[in-house]
Order: sequence, then structure tokens, then C-alpha cells
Amino acid sequence: MLKILAGSRPAVKLSQILTLTALLFASAAFSAGPEQGAPARLSVALAECPPFVIFDNGQYSGLAVYLWEQVGQEMGLSWDYAEYPLGALLETITNTNHADLPDVGISCTSVTAEREELIDFSHSFNETYTAIAVRETTLWSAVTGFFASPQVLNALLIVLGIAALIGAVFFLLEHRINKKLFSSSTILGRILEPMIIGLMFVTNGPIRFYRFKTLTARVLSTILTLSSTFLIAAITAVLASSFTLNAMQTEVRTLDDLRNIRVGALAASTSSALLKANGIRHQTRKDLDTLVNDLDAGELDAIVSDAAFLQYRINQGQQQGQFQSLTVLPYELEAQNYAFILAEDSPLREGINRALLTVRMQAEWRDKIREYLGE
Repeated sequence: MLKILAGSRPAVKLSQILTLTALLFASAAFSAGPEQGAPARLSVALAECPPFVIFDNGQYSGLAVYLWEQVGQEMGLSWDYAEYPLGALLETITNTNHADLPDVGISCTSVTAEREELIDFSHSFNETYTAIAVRETTLWSAVTGFFASPQVLNALLIVLGIAALIGAVFFLLEHRINKKLFSSSTILGRILEPMIIGLMFVTNGPIRFYRFKTLTARVLSTILTLSSTFLIAAITAVLASSFTLNAMQTEVRTLDDLRNIRVGALAASTSSALLKANGIRHQTRKDLDTLVNDLDAGELDAIVSDAAFLQYRINQGQQQGQFQSLTVLPYELEAQNYAFILAEDSPLREGINRALLTVRMQAEWRDKIREYLGE
């Protein structure tokens, strides 16, 4: 029997040592490298949505951009950014052909069951809600908005047109023989007198048939006195409707209050889906800045979008002297959860979720939330 003396060791070949060393180096390199199954260099889509994604002269910043860069570094990834309009990114998600979908999409993108059927999401990194923004209406803005209304302008043009026609007819019939009604010798007076008479008929003024001298004028005045009642009722209804519509801008409390005003939402967004589900007709815009600008310009009466974006964008604008009459109403319509967009069955998902848990526990992340959201 072969005996091994105490303290003796079996011989180790040099080739075995070299092989073991190579395996250790390879293991270390693999563990420090990118996530297994991930592309060598990722394509990351950015869709502007302050304060989560901000474009500034080719530089990218914002709460979601900061979070992704921390996650990417945690995972040892490398990537290239590509700019997308938010509406285009959302439409790419809902498109059944995802050949053009980037490896990761970053914006204020809400997680929904419908989208989850088409793509994957990371864990949520921010919770917000759908809100309504309107223009605050003062007494002066209500009055000016009333007279600027297309319905009111059309009604006034109709009234003036009918008054001018009626005045012209009576002028032709009576100006030579009726000096009580047509006494002016100036050109301006000859224009104003028939116009005044016409307006009196349109507004049910005190012109009666016995003030005219010709039979034709008396018969016409009687007919106009009767018909003006219906005309005045129609015009009054148009004016009252327009004034009520303008005043409603300060009375929006629920989704039902949006049914009779001009409402806007982002195309292919959860806000647009919410309005559709409630049967509320609305206009859509390709990007969020256009929504806010159109509300401020009076092209929309209210907009529906995520509260975090609306509050940040309006506050930023007010600091620069813009959007002084805009406000976000204090009503929470629907909860929204933001997450990173991933291709379906993405190999990155598990690693991103683990990294998110790590980064969101850091004090720097809480500082960023206070910086961008004031929370």
C-alpha cells in the first residue's frame, strides 16, 4: 500500500495553476460587466416631459434621466440616447410592430394594463395622478372672453347687418317726406339715422307704424315689430349660451364639466384614453408644451394631463412671466405610475428592477425628488 508521509502534498502541475487563474479572471470580468443577455450598447429613447426628461441645447437632464443613469452605472451598461416626441414614443408602444422600439424608453410614461399586454415595464419609480389645468377667469377676462367669442361676434354681425338693411329700406321710403326721423343734412347723419332706426327694430325699440308717413313703411314696421320678437329671442339665446360657456371655465370640478368646453390631451396618452372612456370629445396634441401653450393662448379651455408635468411646467413658465392665468385644479382624477419602457421579455428587466431598488434607497435620490418635485 502506498503511504503518504505527514506534511507531504500532491504535486500540482503548472498548467493547472494557469487554468485556474484564467477562470478566476474571467469570472471577475463577467461579474463586473453588463447584464447577461443585454446588447453591447443600448439604444435609449428620451421623450421630453419636464421634470422627468428635459432637453436643453443637446443636454439631457431631469428626474427620470438621473435615475436611469444611476441604474445604468449600477448595472455596468453603456448606451446612446435618441430623442423622440412623447406622442411618437407612445404611438410606438401601441403599434403592434415593435421592430423600431428602443431597448429602453424614458419619459413620464404611465403603466397600464393595455400597454403591459404589448411591452414590458420596469418597476414604478414615481406615482402621480391625472389632473385638469384651466385658465383662471376674472370678471374682466370673462367679459373680454365673451365679446371675443366667435358665437358672439357672429351674432353681432347678424344684428348689424339686419339693422343696416332695415334702416336702408326705411330711408329710401321716408327720407324725403319724414323730417322727424330723417332730419340730418350731413353724410354721417344720413348714415347713422337709418342705422339707429334699424337697431331699434332689431332690439324691439319704440318705433311704431304711426311714425311713418307712407303706407308701405307702416305695413313694414308692423311686420318687423312682430318678427323682431323671434329674432331677439334667438340672439339672446346665442349670447346667453356664449356667456355661460365662458363662465364655465372657472366652474370645472369633475370630468362631466368638460363636456361643453374645448378640452385638450396628449395623443395616445392615458389622459386621452380617460376622456374617451367617459365619452368626452377632445382635441389632441403631439407634445405637452403645445398643450400648455394652446391653453394659455385661449385655443383650449382646459387640458387633462399628469399632475406632476402640469404643475412643473406652469410653475416654470410663471417664473419667466408666462402662464400667469393658468392653474392646476386640486382634483385627482386617476392614479398614474411611471416606469421605464422595455421591449417585451426584455433580458434587462430583472437587472433594472434590482438596480432601481438599490438607487431609490439612496439619499441622493431623495434629494433629486425634492429638487425637481419639491416633495
